[in-house]
Amino acid sequence: MARALAPVPTVDLAARYEVGAVILHSPLMSGMRVAFPNTKRTWFFDAFPSIDKVPKVMSPTLIIHGTEDEVIDFSHGLTIFEKCPKAVEPLWVEGAGHNDVELYSVYLERLRQFVMVELDN
Repeated sequence: MARALAPVPTVDLAARYEVGAVILHSPLMSGMRVAFPNTKRTWFFDAFPSIDKVPKVMSPTLIIHGTEDEVIDFSHGLTIFEKCPKAVEPLWVEGAGHNDVELYSVYLERLRQFVMVELDN
């Protein structure tokens, strides 16, 4: 499971190699889009272009994001979900910020569902 900056290498790896599954916790579209929210394109110097790589991820992917994330805006999770071809039902944690998503009971329930039921089929 990858959160915040950790989804960047996770998406990169899963876009290049077949992996069993991917869990992205509070993923970002790109570094420039976090720093400059009105950015609509990927610049050549953006070191974290996950938005351009996620369409190549062909593994079941669970995206988790708090709707009140103050570090990585919720729109990043939504857009990553929309661009990911193998995304499963996401977990949008109502009212959760960046550092408290794990405190909500739906968090562990959704992880358990993904790992024990959805990946088992």
